[in-house]
Amino acid sequence: MSKLASGPRGGAQDEAAESDFTPLSAQEAQALRERNPSVSPWWVVMAQVVVGAVAALLAWLLTGLPSAAWSLAYGALAVALPAALFARGLSGRLASVNPMTAALGFLVWQMVKLALTMAMLFAAPRLVVALSWPALLVGLVLALKVYWVALRFAPRNMKL
Repeated sequence: MSKLASGPRGGAQDEAAESDFTPLSAQEAQALRERNPSVSPWWVVMAQVVVGAVAALLAWLLTGLPSAAWSLAYGALAVALPAALFARGLSGRLASVNPMTAALGFLVWQMVKLALTMAMLFAAPRLVVALSWPALLVGLVLALKVYWVALRFAPRNMKL
């Protein structure tokens, strides 16, 4: 019976695995936070908007078609606007009441973000005159890729 109670590895192995874990002291936790500061989600949203605007301007200059620029900008906006709503939702008071509320809030706001992105894509043909789907997709992909670039080059400890 003791074999079943101690799990598949056995009691001695469980105790050895548990002894490997050492909780951080308050000073060690503070030092870890200082070495790895968090990045503001607003920095990422701002970077998405800037990349979308610059790419739209380049599309206009390279193609000479305002419709390509508007399509590309709308594609970037279909990522940046829901991301801004998501960041705002997660920064509310209820987002950090307890771990369960935080997880539920993350899930709900992620679904809202996805629904808004889908709604914006479905509305694109009615909102953008002479819509260019390839340009819209380029804007969408560029704004999505900004997550990685912005996280890599974001100024640390920036509070917006």
